[in-house]
Amino acid sequence: MNQNQGKKKITVYDTTLRDGAQGEGIHFSTQDKLSYVKRIEEMGSLYVEAGWPGANPRDEEFFQQVQKLTPSKVRIAAFGSTCKVNESPEQSDILLKLLASGAETITIFGKSWDLHVRDVLRATLEENLRLIRESVSFLVNQGREVFFDAEHYFDGFKENPDYALKCIAAALDAGAVMAILCDTNGGSLPEEIAQGVRAVMQEFKPQELGIHVHNDSGLAVANSLVAVEAGVTQIQGTWNGFGERCGNANLSTLIPLLQLKGEYSVVSDSALSKITSFSRFVAELSNATFDEKQPYVGRSAFAHKAGMHVDAILKNQRTFEHMDPAGVGNERRILISDQAGKANILERLRRFEPTMLKEDPLVEKAMFEIKAMEHSGFQFEAAEGSLDLLLLQIIGKFSPPFEVLDYHVWSEPFRGELDSVAVVKVKVGSESVHIASEGNGPVNALDTALRQALVSFFPILGKSELVNYKVRVLDGSLGTEAIVRVIVDTRVGREVWGTIGVSTNILKASAQALLDAINWTIWKFEIE
Repeated sequence: MNQNQGKKKITVYDTTLRDGAQGEGIHFSTQDKLSYVKRIEEMGSLYVEAGWPGANPRDEEFFQQVQKLTPSKVRIAAFGSTCKVNESPEQSDILLKLLASGAETITIFGKSWDLHVRDVLRATLEENLRLIRESVSFLVNQGREVFFDAEHYFDGFKENPDYALKCIAAALDAGAVMAILCDTNGGSLPEEIAQGVRAVMQEFKPQELGIHVHNDSGLAVANSLVAVEAGVTQIQGTWNGFGERCGNANLSTLIPLLQLKGEYSVVSDSALSKITSFSRFVAELSNATFDEKQPYVGRSAFAHKAGMHVDAILKNQRTFEHMDPAGVGNERRILISDQAGKANILERLRRFEPTMLKEDPLVEKAMFEIKAMEHSGFQFEAAEGSLDLLLLQIIGKFSPPFEVLDYHVWSEPFRGELDSVAVVKVKVGSESVHIASEGNGPVNALDTALRQALVSFFPILGKSELVNYKVRVLDGSLGTEAIVRVIVDTRVGREVWGTIGVSTNILKASAQALLDAINWTIWKFEIE
C-alpha cells in the first residue's frame, strides 16, 4: 500500500553540492559530484543544485561531464545571480555561462532586502527590480525553467514588506516558475517565517513556492516545517545540514519529519528507507565526520542505555521510540555500560544465544563483569566489537583463533616518515609466524605487523582497515602514570565497529584494542 496516497506533495531541492560545499571543511571534487548524482537517483525525483557555472574550474568541468550522464529522476540545476548593476542580461557573463552549462533548470538569486540593495549593490531600489525582472525574462526566453531565490527575503520583509513583495512580483511577472523565500542569515523565528510565507500566499496565490533556510539560530528544520504548513511546496536544504556557518536545513531530518509526522508526500517509502545509508554516503564523500546524534539517521537516534528504558522497549517499542527505526533504514541499538540492567545484557546476548532467558546465571555474570570493567576505565558504548568478544567468552562460544607469542616495538622520532618498527611472533594452530614491519608510529607498525603475520591464515584481514584511533587519559592528575583508554575503529566494507584497550601503558592499551579488532574481524567474517 502506498502510504503517500492522498497526501500533499512536497518537492525537494537539494543544494548539498553547492550550498553544502560552502561549509567549513567540506569539499567535493568533480568526480565526487558525478558520483553523488549517480547515487542520489535512489532518493527519487528531486532537484540537485550542482554548482555555479563560471565560479571555478571545478564547476565548469562538472557541467561539461554531467551532460554525459543520463539521470532519469534527478533534474540538475545551475545556480547563479542576476546580471550586474547597469548591465544588460544579453551582456551578462554570469547569465551566459548559466545558459552554456546546459542545465534545463536555472536558479538565480536577487536581493529582496532594501538594506542589501543600498549597502551591497549600491543601487537604487528600482534598479534592483530591473535586474530581477530582466534577468529572469532573459533566461525564460531561452527556454529554461527559472527559479528565483529571494535572498534575505525574511529580513527584508520585516523591515520593508512592500519592497520585499515587489521583488517577488518582479520575478514572477517575468516568468519565474517559482520564488524561493530565503532566510539567508538564519536568524528568523518560526512565527516570522510563517508571516512572511502567508504574505506571499495571500498576495500572489502561487501554485508553487519554495523555502530556503539557514541554521544560524538552530531553527532551520523547524522554520522549514512552519513554512510548509503555511503553504510552501518545495523544501531546499542539504544532507546532514552541511553549509556555510551553522549550515542549512537538514534534509536528513526534514524529509522524514514531513513525511512521517505530517500529511505530506516527499519521497517514496523505498527512498525513505535508504535515508540513513545515503546520509552516511554524503558524509564519507565529503570527508566529513558523520554526526551520530542526528535525528532519524544517527547511530544514537534509536540507542537505549538505561536499564529501565531497555526493559520497557523490549516489551513495547512505542514506550521509548517515536517510530520504527527500519522506516528510515536505521536500527535499534541496546547500549551496554555501567548503567545497564539485565534487559540490556540479555538483548545483546540473544544475538548469539536466541533462546537465552533473563534468569540464566550467565546474564548476571556478564552484567557484573561489564560493570566492573567499566569501573576500571573501559567504555563499551564505543567499543561494540570488544563487548561482543567478551560476551562470547562468557557464554563459551569464543576461542582465540591465534596466539601472540611475543611482540616488540621500537620508535625513532627522527628516523623519517616510517619511524617505528614492530616485530611480532604469532601462532595459528601448530604453525608459528615471526615477522617485522615498519610503520608511521608504533601503533601503525604493530597493526601492520599483526595483519601481515595473520592475513595468509585469515584473508578477511586484507579487506579490513583501521579507520580511527582515539586516546583518552582518564586521570590527568597522575601524569605519566595515568590510566589510558585507547579505542580503534575498524572497517570492512561499510561496516564499522570499535574495540578498546585500557592500561597505564599506551602501547599495551593500543595492542589490546588492536588484538580485539583483529579477533572480532576474524570471528565475524571467517568463523561465525
